[in-house]
Amino acid sequence: MKASTVEFLRQCFSAYYSRDPVNPPPSLPEREWGFIRFDAGSDVRMRRHIGFCSRQELVEYVRSMVPSHIYYSSAYYQAPGAPTMDAKKWTGADLIFDLDADHLVRGPYAKMLSRVKEETEKLLAMLTGELGFPSRNIDLVFSGGRGYHIHIRDPAVRSFGSSERRELIDYVCGTGIDPGVMIGGVRSSSPRGWRRRYISSMIDYLAWLEGLPVEEALAGLEALPGIGEAAAGRFLGAAPELSRKLKEGIPLSQNDRVIWPVIRELNAAHDGPLVRRLREQAALADEPVTTDIKRLIRLPTSLHGGSGFRVTPLSIRDLAGFDPLIDAVVFGTRDIQVDLAIPLSMDILGNTYNLEKGISTVPEALAVFLCCRGVADLAGGG
Repeated sequence: MKASTVEFLRQCFSAYYSRDPVNPPPSLPEREWGFIRFDAGSDVRMRRHIGFCSRQELVEYVRSMVPSHIYYSSAYYQAPGAPTMDAKKWTGADLIFDLDADHLVRGPYAKMLSRVKEETEKLLAMLTGELGFPSRNIDLVFSGGRGYHIHIRDPAVRSFGSSERRELIDYVCGTGIDPGVMIGGVRSSSPRGWRRRYISSMIDYLAWLEGLPVEEALAGLEALPGIGEAAAGRFLGAAPELSRKLKEGIPLSQNDRVIWPVIRELNAAHDGPLVRRLREQAALADEPVTTDIKRLIRLPTSLHGGSGFRVTPLSIRDLAGFDPLIDAVVFGTRDIQVDLAIPLSMDILGNTYNLEKGISTVPEALAVFLCCRGVADLAGGG
């Protein structure tokens, strides 16, 4: 990135922070902070192990430094500014869920943002409807990049360690599902949670399987580890009755034991047709973020140095109508000339821009985005 481009971005960010000071999280004096500076070089370093006693101290630091990224700890510490993690003396941490479109789909930016919003909606429904977290304890934030962060500050989970947090992330992601628990056991005409999801996925899979030519269906079953021709044939023959039982809420019994080996292998086939259907019903959050009890997370109301978009706090009810390419954009429409390294198409502020490689005149908001992404520099001398 050219020095003139770095200075352009620094000035844009400085203008934002001069008129819109950042809002700190609750318990500000107990948080560690980290900052990444604007730098024309390729060696990106974070300055961390910083603590602040007041909002004004934080605001003045940001305005003087003008960082490209601002992070704070999900953890609470007795001495957040201490130079080592042990010396900070951990006392608890918020529960964080991170949903990033990079883990879900590749394609145009607008498509990625739409897809990750679907996952966020699923996760919020699980947290409130199945895991019992009150909406008042949930803070939803657009990350400023390609996803959303969910912060839960419920005192009941603050002391959870990594293992307890792993159980929660495993639940929302549908990790470690036991088919015996899902479709065996107690009869239920109105299953809930993962039992409902598993049954609907299995019914859909069976309908798909029965719609295949017999030879193709048998070949797919026989490809499962340990499943031979005889077992595949028994399962395919039992599929209509199995589907009926699942629809009527009848648990599978020991009399159905001939099909259990196939069900277990279907459940273990990570790229198989049943698991793909289950994955569609999961909320695919990033496991390392949730299990990390000392995580640094982007500060809501700051700017994302990889896009120039605002890390935007949202209410749950506003998510459906939220458009990051409009609502998280803070810069304007004055003309800026940029030199693009590649041709691209980009939606922003309600317009679509189809740009060729080379020099183009674009709105300031798009210029900031392209320069932050590293696909453009200011044209000429800046």
